[in-house]
Amino acid sequence: MSDSRLAGVAHFQFARHETFAPRFGWLHKAYMQVRDNPEVFLAEDAPVMLGVGKNMVNAMRYWSRAFKLTREARSREGTTSRAMYAYPTWEARWLLDEDGADPYLEEPGSLWLLHWWLLSSRPGAKGWAPSWYVAFHLAPFSRFTLPDLTQLIVRHVNLSFPEAPVESSIAKDVDCLAKMYVPAQRKAGAPGALEDLLACPFRELGLLEQVGQRGSPEWQFTTGTRTSLPARIIAYACLDYAAAKTSGSTSVSLARLANEAGSPGRAFRVREPVIAAALEQVAGAHPEIQITEAVGQRRLSYMADPFALAWDILDEQYDQVRSSSDFPTRDEWGQKYPQLADAKQRELGPTTQDPQLPIDAKEDA
Repeated sequence: MSDSRLAGVAHFQFARHETFAPRFGWLHKAYMQVRDNPEVFLAEDAPVMLGVGKNMVNAMRYWSRAFKLTREARSREGTTSRAMYAYPTWEARWLLDEDGADPYLEEPGSLWLLHWWLLSSRPGAKGWAPSWYVAFHLAPFSRFTLPDLTQLIVRHVNLSFPEAPVESSIAKDVDCLAKMYVPAQRKAGAPGALEDLLACPFRELGLLEQVGQRGSPEWQFTTGTRTSLPARIIAYACLDYAAAKTSGSTSVSLARLANEAGSPGRAFRVREPVIAAALEQVAGAHPEIQITEAVGQRRLSYMADPFALAWDILDEQYDQVRSSSDFPTRDEWGQKYPQLADAKQRELGPTTQDPQLPIDAKEDA
């Protein structure tokens, strides 16, 4: 039986991270380069400009795209080249510019925000990390071995995409996911253990932990109150989810926000009472949203566009970044980088993909 849930929210793409989880400084460095030079990831001297090895250049390119900080399109200056250039999104400008919200990701809330962007999806902006989506949103278990999770992702890919998955690539995704979120175990005399511990900032979120007996390792998603997760980030994610998934509605149930595939509850691994407490806290300063109850079911109600409300609340978390006199609107940013609209339209339009072509070629087929 066909299951299109994964294909509807994520592209067919695996192991483009070159086994590297995102590292401190990568996203800011990549943004600062593509802002002025969309060809940077393709340049022969990219390792010099980015200050990393060649494989890490590919990883930086992947993670920038996966976190929705870049979109890729051909340059409008010519139509013969099939090269895909990276263009910074307005979200990247808002977060990572020197006068942005948090260019060096010093606030824990920024990591939660990026985690949400990695897993979220909307028409014209599907995700680029299907293995991550399955792990957080579609897995029926909270405790697993890496082979178990690999096999689950393989099944979902087989059900959702016409292309056959390469199991070894999915296994690399699963290994990278564990490295990205599980705090490193520093053992006495273990070379590189401290470097591994410090390499990836997303380990600070505490979303995964290693459990089980030695020789038979298992991993487990953690749950409970997230002390580093700001209430406004939860509220932003809830309204962003409502904007993408409840078109035309003026409310969404807290049960959906906590439990549905693609929801903030599953992405952040928090339960309904945590979501309710965060929304009630934010609603005190935002009369446009409120928690209502009918027939024993609590709902988040909103009296304006939920996407606009989401950004009002998120910007408030970072002292109103958009209020700066020289901060560009979305329209102004789109005029500066018209290729962003091209990339969105290409994704929205009908495509016929040749499974023999590499992903960059598939997008232009």
